[in-house]
Amino acid sequence: MTETHSHDHNHGDCIESALVTAESICKSQGQKLTKVRRRSLELIWQSHRPLGAYQLLAKLAEEGFNSAPPTVYRALDFLLSAGLIHKVESMNAYLGCAHADKAHKGYFLICDACHNVMELEYQDIHNSLLAKAKQHGFEIRANTIELTGLCGSCLSQEPTPENLDKAGH
Repeated sequence: MTETHSHDHNHGDCIESALVTAESICKSQGQKLTKVRRRSLELIWQSHRPLGAYQLLAKLAEEGFNSAPPTVYRALDFLLSAGLIHKVESMNAYLGCAHADKAHKGYFLICDACHNVMELEYQDIHNSLLAKAKQHGFEIRANTIELTGLCGSCLSQEPTPENLDKAGH
């Protein structure tokens, strides 16, 4: 399971780890982590909030990269196929993969307040879903599990009867 990320989390460590993993994966696949692919991955990992393709495009354009949409979509397609990022379908945005160094199935916890997203592994749940689908003669070809709610940090800041009593209300 991926650890919970607090709002004061050091994303530099995440970025560095993601780049090391990306270089290793690209090398093992005989692929190249080009400048635009590398920078796209860094920008996606700058926070644990998913980044939309056009947000990424704008950031790359600010830095002097080719600002044509196909450039960004090619980079995103590469990063997705290499397993370095995930697409958060409900947000139509991209998130760095916390487990890119191993094949896995994951699901996402999406905070409604701060919009941070945590990736959790769910191989046991995936296996159960496969078994249930097989019982019904159904073949799963794609799946996305996204759960929304409040992260621990936002939940602790939400007004509760106990918090209101302490504040003198």
